[in-house]
Amino acid sequence: MKRLELSTRAASTVDAVPFAELAEHPRARGVVLTSDIAWDALKPYLARLDLIVLTFPIFRDGRGFTQARALREYGRFTGEIRAEGHVLPDQANHLRRCGVDGVMLGENADDAPWHRELRRFSTVYQRAIGDVTPP
Repeated sequence: MKRLELSTRAASTVDAVPFAELAEHPRARGVVLTSDIAWDALKPYLARLDLIVLTFPIFRDGRGFTQARALREYGRFTGEIRAEGHVLPDQANHLRRCGVDGVMLGENADDAPWHRELRRFSTVYQRAIGDVTPP
């Protein structure tokens, strides 16, 4: 898999464990959060985490966007948020504006449509979460 950069935040190199196993791994620095788990379930662990991987089971499931925004806005998470699963290039700007730093694409995926979408809009009407800046 290859990572598409959505922000200037450095990519984390830590391994992510499933949320269900996080309590069993006190040294884990990364977690995989499925869309059925509320972001605030991570509150006890946020201070030690460097990476949160949000999974998108189908492209029309928007809970990952909500999780990302809530982690940045309410949880004040400053580490990397990475999206995996069924995301589409036309979701690139919204992912970035919600605080997602990168998207995992298939090894042979064409990233040109993603870059085209990231350049599509030069004006926004609302502030994005945090200091999200294009790479």
